[in-house]
Amino acid sequence: MTRSWKTGFTALAAGFAAVAATLVTAGPAQAATPFGSIDSAVVGQFALDPVADFGGQRQNTFDVYDEAIRAVEAKGAVAQVNATSVLTSGGRTGTDGLCHGTGLAAGLSPSGFCWDKADDTSNSYTDAGGWTPQGLTGSYDAQPGGLVDGHKAFLASWHFSRGLGGANPVGNEFARVSLVNADNGKITYNHLLLVEPTGTRAGGDGNFRAVQGTHADGVVWYGNKVFVANGRWLQVYDLQHIWKVNSSQESVGITGTTSSARWSNYALPMIGRYRTTADDNTACVVATGTSPCLNSLSLDRTGQDGLVSAEYKPGGAGGRVVRWPLNYLTALPTTTDPSGHGVSHATVGYSSPVWAMQGAATNGQYWYMSGTCPTGTGGGSGDAIDYSCIHRALPDNAPHVYTTSPVLTQNLGYSPDTGRIWGINERINSTTGIRVVFSING
Repeated sequence: MTRSWKTGFTALAAGFAAVAATLVTAGPAQAATPFGSIDSAVVGQFALDPVADFGGQRQNTFDVYDEAIRAVEAKGAVAQVNATSVLTSGGRTGTDGLCHGTGLAAGLSPSGFCWDKADDTSNSYTDAGGWTPQGLTGSYDAQPGGLVDGHKAFLASWHFSRGLGGANPVGNEFARVSLVNADNGKITYNHLLLVEPTGTRAGGDGNFRAVQGTHADGVVWYGNKVFVANGRWLQVYDLQHIWKVNSSQESVGITGTTSSARWSNYALPMIGRYRTTADDNTACVVATGTSPCLNSLSLDRTGQDGLVSAEYKPGGAGGRVVRWPLNYLTALPTTTDPSGHGVSHATVGYSSPVWAMQGAATNGQYWYMSGTCPTGTGGGSGDAIDYSCIHRALPDNAPHVYTTSPVLTQNLGYSPDTGRIWGINERINSTTGIRVVFSING
């Protein structure tokens, strides 16, 4: 979520050797403001609604996409595979360990991995465009034991944009997720283009296209489901319906018997989506009202499982952190609808004093939030932009800086099996790269 670009799309080394000896309050102008609870009567009005408008008709998105997915798979142009198949298929090679300066406190035992050179340096500010990472999740979210079919895995979300900051920017042209195998100290991964299935079984015209206008702000892997946050929308994908395409072309979709996914070997079709607003054409609103924006995502397994969303408010504080209950049997938001595809309501909410909050996660006791550092903290990154900060707070208490963190740190997550916080950053350096996936003790 590059700050200047994110503003439009939401509505769009080790210089820190130890945890700060003197705790610093979070937010350049929010010195003593707590990470405060939102009244339950207000939180109860926050809703995820799976009904959307399709060609002028209001229909449940799960019903529409289920029929379209069946139509695509009936044509035989794609091979249906699962996450384990992708994880064990090789692919690109990353680097185990932190290959760039991070600013993370040495006392928190930082570790992680890096992408290959092409993904590390991909640049969405050029006319040709590039991919920018946003969200991070992994097998630590997918299964309580922290492994998927015995594999230690990660999943990251990216958006493809071009010419950002120029006269004619094209934002959020494509979106993808990356499935990473981190077994035995080796990093291999594959990209999966996010697509929208089209067509019906009756018409026999099953096809797919790239998802439209998706920033892929946040992501959570839960069971077989993958949730992708995109402002007012929560998109849902199913890793049991990964499509292996049979050609490597720039086009997206099926022509005759040929399938392609813009140079990727795999496409991941949307199976449903929810919105937080009253209708498809109403924008979510940050910090106020009852239509919260969905930017970062994380998973909370404290008590009943919950999906945690957080709002990005550029240049200020007040973004909300909201907890949505999950049903582990359906791996979807909890609803009273017998189909499992009904409206779901939030249960807990907080207002955060962290400026430009980019991620939020909890270990069941503390909340951790990535965002702007307070005045006098940060710096030393060797980059034109200072380090970010990870702030820590107890509910209804003021946050304090836990550590500085990689430049433009995005989503955070918590791994219950290891007690570690995971994160990802998006900063672009088209020469040497500056991106890492990192973890620290929570």
